[in-house]
Amino acid sequence: MKIQTRHLEARHRAYRSSDDRAIERLSLEIGAGEHVAIIGPSGSGKTTLLEVLACAMKPLSGSLSLDGQDPWQLSKPELQRLRGRLFLAPQVPPLPPRQRVVTAVLAGRLPSIGFFASLRSLIVPSDLPGALAALERFDLAEKLFERVDQLSGGERQRVGLARALMSPASLWLIDEPLSSLDPARLQQAMRALVDSANERGSTLVTTLHQVDAALAFFPRIIGLRKGKLAFDLSSSQVTQEALESLYETSSNELCGADAADEHLGGPGVSVTALQCR
Repeated sequence: MKIQTRHLEARHRAYRSSDDRAIERLSLEIGAGEHVAIIGPSGSGKTTLLEVLACAMKPLSGSLSLDGQDPWQLSKPELQRLRGRLFLAPQVPPLPPRQRVVTAVLAGRLPSIGFFASLRSLIVPSDLPGALAALERFDLAEKLFERVDQLSGGERQRVGLARALMSPASLWLIDEPLSSLDPARLQQAMRALVDSANERGSTLVTTLHQVDAALAFFPRIIGLRKGKLAFDLSSSQVTQEALESLYETSSNELCGADAADEHLGGPGVSVTALQCR
């Protein structure tokens, strides 16, 4: 799915005044099948941008085009169909505690199946092989029939990512997918996500606090600062100076790209060395 924004402005859900803009005059183009990481300090508007792209929030001004369509000019049925082609994974997956993992993963298919089929799937899972294969990509196959409240925070986050693999969406919007993962799981989860998006030809837009992971796994990096575009570069063009400027008043977040970098190396992967000052 192709994304285009022009002078986009949006307000964070928690803001009361329209003068408080989480996104300000943001213009971007992301091609169909492209993989992009969005980085920046906390409060820079990353999550708000994903919610706008997911048509979960209407922009205050400017324009959004998804595959040439303005979502907010569509009829309600047309907008609903468009939303069925989008998958938004929040940082904290909305998983009911008593739900089984298999049911949580298969929920990714809901936009493509009818109401009664979805009810039947709650009792008799409709695609056990598919759910198992998705969980295997994130090393969670043995958790297939466990309850969500028996999982660790990192396991719940990976279940949320596995749900994307069951979705019919052509645009994956993933918010901070690594926040609960230890370094040993970080590389495996990112590789599974990126490889799966490649296999499906899905457009992948991910927000990340882990700068090293963004540089290692994504060919294009967008830097946001105070809701504005700081830079839009290929990963090979992102310099130490650009990162220090982006995190100028939040250097502790840049330094948060810690020992995880030693797990991200490998053939064909170049990870920028980040120096904390």
